[in-house]
Amino acid sequence: MTLLAGSAVVADLAAREPKCYSKDVNDWFCLDYVRDRSDEIQQATTTHLQITVTAVLLGLALAFPLALLARRLPRLEALVLGLSTFVYTIPSLALLPLLVPLTGLTKTTVVIGLGLYCLTILVRAMLDGLRSVPDEVRESATGMGFGRTRLLLRVELPLALPVLMAGLRVATVSTVALTTIGTVVSEGGLGKLIADGKSTEFNAELMTGAVLCVLLALVLDVVLVLAQRGLTPWTRRVRTA
Repeated sequence: MTLLAGSAVVADLAAREPKCYSKDVNDWFCLDYVRDRSDEIQQATTTHLQITVTAVLLGLALAFPLALLARRLPRLEALVLGLSTFVYTIPSLALLPLLVPLTGLTKTTVVIGLGLYCLTILVRAMLDGLRSVPDEVRESATGMGFGRTRLLLRVELPLALPVLMAGLRVATVSTVALTTIGTVVSEGGLGKLIADGKSTEFNAELMTGAVLCVLLALVLDVVLVLAQRGLTPWTRRVRTA
């Protein structure tokens, strides 16, 4: 009786064991894998989001003064745009290892590298946005006593927001994809799932990482669109009219 009971337990456990990501089946889509590895997947997703957001914020912090410099001193515009574009031509597989001696195998290395990549898009977007402000608007604000700083913060930046946000959306989505390369320095977020799944031929892990990257990019893009609508209510009134 004991042997029979033991056999029944083993059979029951075998029946409950997930099969869609076993060596024999190895399905691409497997909810059992998502449930069983939920903690690992959640941690990878959180890390990916943290790296992406921090890198884009760093890119904004660097791009803003560079764009103002290029606008203030037209002779330096070609140099600023050339340098920001040059950084993007450096392969990520080369750039990140170059930063390792300075920052080590940490998230900081990935954040700095991705922040530099953002400059190509953000500097141009900021310059184009500021140039889209009509000259008569600037002249009117200046005539009302607006100083250079007040003019920039109260007039130019709000009117440039649609163009700036368009560039920010592109930079954010591309950064979500580039974050996966962080696996080179052991900090790739969802890229770790993709790399592990590829190296071990674990289809469910690879597909889960890839799908979550796409979903994360879509979610962040929607958030930025909603933020733009909230920050530029006058554009909605124009469209309605």
